[in-house]
Amino acid sequence: MNKILGAIIGIATVVLLGLATASIIDGKSKIADFTKYDASSIIKADDFNGQISDHIKGSADAPVLIFEYADYQCPGCASINPRINKAIEALDGKVAVIYRNFLLSYHQNGTAAASAAEAAGLQGYWKEYANILFAKQAEWEDLKSSTRTDTFKKYFVEASHGQGDADKFVEDMKSDRVAKKIDFDMGLGKYINVEATPALYVDGQNINWSGAGSITVNGKVISWDSSRGGEKELTGLFTDIYNAKMGL
Repeated sequence: MNKILGAIIGIATVVLLGLATASIIDGKSKIADFTKYDASSIIKADDFNGQISDHIKGSADAPVLIFEYADYQCPGCASINPRINKAIEALDGKVAVIYRNFLLSYHQNGTAAASAAEAAGLQGYWKEYANILFAKQAEWEDLKSSTRTDTFKKYFVEASHGQGDADKFVEDMKSDRVAKKIDFDMGLGKYINVEATPALYVDGQNINWSGAGSITVNGKVISWDSSRGGEKELTGLFTDIYNAKMGL
């Protein structure tokens, strides 16, 4: 009897180990293969990004798509955000900006802020919430975790004009789905060698805001100097890119 019982236990152990191994292999196989994604196109929802598609400011059908990699706790990102919004508004359907998370390790609340923005997005309030995070960065960037969640929840009520489910928002902040989206964006950013934020790309070319630079769009060279950074300058650059793209 003992031999039979031992054999049963042995078989069960082998089966369990086999299932565990299969689970590990399957888990590894679900890491995104970024060679299969076009970083210069809008990425739709799939299993690798938590079924959360790219966030778009402006029209997805705009002829010019500019891709922004940013961290909500980055001062430069907060500074450029209203300029981006005004440039998109001024160009009215000609240019759209696609936002992706790229978190800097030394920002203590960057991950929590990104999680909050993604959670707000699940209820349709990503743009409103992102704008609040950037505008009120100084208010939340040094908060401890004990008070941070209440502050982010307050922002959600503001972003949704009291129409969203605040309790679900807090729950979604901690969800695997949101974590997958952030990890996916980070992985894509590292794959294309993003080094700092804010990082803006058009046609796979980086718009360097730390100094003078240039890009080529539709065969036309567009250049800028270190003074480019204000609202008019950004709108002007986006306009130049649009004109080049359209052959104007």
